[in-house]
Amino acid sequence: MSLNRYEQTMFNYWQKQPDELRHWQAKVVAAALITAGPGEVARSLERELWEYFVDRSEHVAIFRELSPGGVQRVSLLNLAEYVIRLWGPPPKPKKPRSGQVP
Repeated sequence: MSLNRYEQTMFNYWQKQPDELRHWQAKVVAAALITAGPGEVARSLERELWEYFVDRSEHVAIFRELSPGGVQRVSLLNLAEYVIRLWGPPPKPKKPRSGQVP
């Protein structure tokens, strides 16, 4: 999966900030437990990631440097999908079709 530079910057930032990392891991686990479809969960998480980026860009220089002319909306959907795969519960195994050997 390819992350854009905003997404990669945010992911790298979390690796250096253990409190932020734990916060987002817990948030992803909670979001992944919602019974909505995986696409809906990812889109909801993406909106939260964007709000986080806008808020943190006021305080974190590395985020501010990404948008020197002011924050403009970019998609963080790949990051949302990636962290759901990384930190969310493993997907349920598919049932084999009748007549197939597992």
